[in-house]
Parts: sequence; C-alpha cells; structure tokens
Amino acid sequence: MRREVQLTELGQGRGPRVLLLPGLGARGSGFLALARCLEPVCRPVLVEYPEGLAAACGAGALARQVLRAAGSLDAVVASSFGGMVAAHLAAAGAARGVAFLGAFTRTEHLGLRGLAIGMMGPIARWARPGAVAAGLAAWAPVPFSRVQEVVPTTALERDSTWHRALAIRGEAPPPELRKLPVACVCIQGTRDVLVPPGTVTRLAASLPAGTPLHLLRGAGHVPYFTHPEDCARLLQPWLEALGPTTGADVSPTVRPALTGVESSAA
Repeated sequence: MRREVQLTELGQGRGPRVLLLPGLGARGSGFLALARCLEPVCRPVLVEYPEGLAAACGAGALARQVLRAAGSLDAVVASSFGGMVAAHLAAAGAARGVAFLGAFTRTEHLGLRGLAIGMMGPIARWARPGAVAAGLAAWAPVPFSRVQEVVPTTALERDSTWHRALAIRGEAPPPELRKLPVACVCIQGTRDVLVPPGTVTRLAASLPAGTPLHLLRGAGHVPYFTHPEDCARLLQPWLEALGPTTGADVSPTVRPALTGVESSAA
C-alpha cells in the first residue's frame, strides 16, 4: 500500500521536467504511452497517489505531497481531478506551465455535476467499475489487461477513490490562475461523458488570456490513454515555449523508469 506519492522518472533529456497527474481513480501508469511520445522534448514523470486512508486528503494537501516528492518541477499535465492539484501547484509558484486534459480546477467548472463530485467515491466503492465503465470513460474499447489504468478495479483502489472524492469538499478550491504568469493549454475530448466539453469554457475563463483550447474529436475522458500521439502533437508547442529545464533535481522518492485525430482550436 502506498502511503505517500510515488514518482517514476522517464527520459534523460534537457527539456522541462513535467509531472503527469491522473484523475481521481486512474493510475499514473496510464500516461505511459503519452510520456514515451513526449520524451524527445521533456522529462516526463509518472505520478501515483497515496492509497487507503492516506488518500483522504483534498487537492491542496495532495499538491503539497506531490511537491515534497518531486522536489522541483517545471510543468504539469493533468487529467480530470488532477487539474485541481495542478492549479494548487501553479498558484504556489511551483509550476511554470499547466496542460489540462479533460480537467477542471474548481468543481463549479463541471456545472451541476460539480455538486455531486463526492458521489464518485460511492460509485467507485459500490458500483465496482470494470471494463464497461473503462470503455465508457475512454469512449473506446479498453483491453482487459489495461482496464485498471482507467478505473479503480481493486478493493484498495476503490477505497482510495472513496476517501479522495469525499475529501474534495473539505478544503478551499485553488486560486484562479487568470492573473498568474503560468503558461496553460487545454485539451478536451468531444466524447468526454465524465467532464462534458462545456467544462473547458468555464475552465478557460479562469486561466490566463490567450490560453489555447483544443478539441480532440472522438476522444473521451482519457485522451492521453487513447490518443497519445495527438495529445503529444498538441502539447509540443506548449512545451517548447516553456524553454529548457530549470535544473530540477530528481527526488530520492523517484522510482526507476517503467519498462515495457483530429483537433481544432476552440
């Protein structure tokens, strides 16, 4: 059982060091294909959240845990709830850039669905999501061996999602990033049934003016998982604009590296 944030460093390049933050119940390993696509232009870092009772903390507390584990970073690519964590990091001056993939920084960005964000915990624990739920989230068939990268499938993961979801309302939301010197980009799947495409409009209003918005046609809630090459293509200009790494050191908590569409500006 993980009682703290676990990181997996990929790549040895001189580009920016970029953390890849998953959603509430997804595994960081689901970002592996995107991370491999991004290796030529940055140093991707996969992130796995704490489990069990250690997961019972909001996005702000989780952001502090992530920063302690990472030591320092340049940017964040965040999916879904990971956007809240990323916003806390950016507001604290810990990240020069944030890419939001089907994400939000405040629950109100979800509209009426934001009022029921805590229900994701009971759904994870009692509905016991599996291949059907993973396919719905991805809007594409998910190989059985990879379902666990998209939805919580073990008792421990369902319990962790329960604690994490219920803790969201227990702390203040992150500040808006509109007036901060943070380079942002948004990617939204047109078939996202968990974070509806309309969310990106509300999210963009809280971000710096001129933030690029990209609609990834046919993609669901986890475009980094189903459309890694397309996401990498859209992220590359943002990464290049960030410039070289700030010289971030690799934290002692970093684990060894793992082994083995169309878009339009909104």
